[in-house]
Amino acid sequence: MSPRKLCWLLPLMLLLLLDAAGSTHISGSFNTKDFFKFLIKFGFQKTDQHRQKETYGYIFGNITSRTNFSQNITLAVLDRSHFLEYYGNRTIRSKNLACAMMFKTLNQSSYDSKCNDDGQDYLRRVPCPKGKLCPDENLPWNVVKGNQFTYIIQDIFQPRFWYISLVACYRNTTTCKWEYYDKHDELDYDIWLVNGNPNNSGLNSLIYQFSYDRQNTIELYLLFFVCYMILVPLQLYAVRLQRHPVTRLFTASLLLEFMALCLILIHVLKFALDGIGYEQLEVAGDILDILSRTSFMLLLLLLAKGWAVTRQELTWKPLVFAIWLCYGVVHILLYIWNMTEVDIIEDIDEYQTWPGWFILFFRSTIMIWFLYELRNTMTYEHNTQKLNFLLHFGASSLVWFIYLPIIALIALQVSALWRFKLLLGITYSVDCFAYCVMAHLLWPTRSEQYFLLAQGADTGDELDEFNEAPHVLNNYVEPPELSKVIV
Repeated sequence: MSPRKLCWLLPLMLLLLLDAAGSTHISGSFNTKDFFKFLIKFGFQKTDQHRQKETYGYIFGNITSRTNFSQNITLAVLDRSHFLEYYGNRTIRSKNLACAMMFKTLNQSSYDSKCNDDGQDYLRRVPCPKGKLCPDENLPWNVVKGNQFTYIIQDIFQPRFWYISLVACYRNTTTCKWEYYDKHDELDYDIWLVNGNPNNSGLNSLIYQFSYDRQNTIELYLLFFVCYMILVPLQLYAVRLQRHPVTRLFTASLLLEFMALCLILIHVLKFALDGIGYEQLEVAGDILDILSRTSFMLLLLLLAKGWAVTRQELTWKPLVFAIWLCYGVVHILLYIWNMTEVDIIEDIDEYQTWPGWFILFFRSTIMIWFLYELRNTMTYEHNTQKLNFLLHFGASSLVWFIYLPIIALIALQVSALWRFKLLLGITYSVDCFAYCVMAHLLWPTRSEQYFLLAQGADTGDELDEFNEAPHVLNNYVEPPELSKVIV
C-alpha cells in the first residue's frame, strides 16, 4: 500500500470512529430519571509519606443544577471494596429498595454530619448552589480554587482504583435512611481527577493527568517513536534501491505502524496537557496498528510459502488472502466490542474475554499453518543461501507469533494497575524487534542472494550486457596442450 493511499485511508477511518470515554477531565449532564450514572474509574497512586501533599490524589470540580431540585442527590467516590456491593444493587426493580440496599454498608461507613460523624468522606450532596461550595464542604481552604468540592485521596500502602458515580438517592436527615428521588431533574458536572497537588507549580506532567495504570506511558511511546524514526527512513531508502513486491509489502506494514504510533503519541501528549486528548486519534491509531500487524502476518505467510524466494506464483493464493482478511476484520470487531461491551468495572483486558480468546486461538492456528508451510518450502529447497534465509526468518517469525498468547496468559496473574503497561511495553518491543529483523533480512544487498528478482525478464539481454561490461575479460587463451604442439 502506497503512502498516498494511506493518506486517503486515514480520513475515511476517522469518519467511522466511535467516541471514546476515559479522560481525567470529564463533563456532561445527568437526569435523575436515569437513576444511576457511572462516571469514571481512576487509579490513584500510592502516597509518599515524605511528600504527602505532592502525592495525594485529588478529585475536584463543579456540579450545578439545570432545574430546581427539591432534595440533593448523591455523588459517590468509592474504592473497590465498597463499590461492588453498591454497584451490584443498582438494578433492583424497586428504586426505594435499591437505594436502601446500595447504601446499606455505606450507611455505616460514610460520613454524615447528622447520621454518622465518624464515617469516611465518600459521599457528597449535589447539585451545589451556583457560585458557592457544596453543602458538605465545611473546610473552604481545602477546596481547590474555582471549584465547588474537593476530595483528597490518601493511601500509604498501595495504589488503588476509585470509582465515581451519580445516583438519584438521598439520605433522609430525620430517619437517616436512604430514599429514592422520584422527580425528573437535571444537573451538569465538570470534574477533574489527578495524581498530585493541583496547587503545586512543580507538577510532573508525565503522571499528573494519568490514571495510575497509564502513568509513564509517554516515555514508552517516545522511545518507540525514536526507534521507528530511524527504521522508517532506512526502509524507504531500501525500497528505492529494490522495488520488489516483498519489500513494498513490508514497507507498507511498517508505515502503518509508524502512523499508528504518531497518532497515539499526539493523543497522549495532548492528554498530558488537558486530561482529554484526542480520543478519535487514539482510536484511529489503534486500528492502524491492527492493520499493520495483519499486513505483517500476511507477509510472513507469503514468505513461508516461498513467494519470491523459491517460486514466483503461489498455490492457494485466495485462501491466504481470505484468512488474512478474516483475521483483520475479526480483530477490529474485537477492538470495537471491547470498547463498547466490556464493563469497565471488571478488571479485565481484551484478552480475558471470549472474543479475545478467539483471536489468540486464531493467531495460534495461523502460526501452526505458518510452520507447516515453512517446513514444506525448506524441504524442497537446496540452495544454501536461501535455506539460511528461511531458517533465520522462521526463528524470528515464530517469536513474533507466539509472544502474544504467552503474554496474555501471564497478564492473567498481573494486577490491573500494572497490566496495561506490561502489555504495552512487551507488545511494542516485540513488534519493533520483528520489524528490525525483517528490515535486516530484506536489505537489498542481502536479499538479492535469495530473492527471485528476474520477474520473467529477458535473460538474453542481461547476458549481453554482462559480456560487454568492462570488468569482463573476453581474450581468448590457448589451451596449454595446443601451445606445446605448435612449439
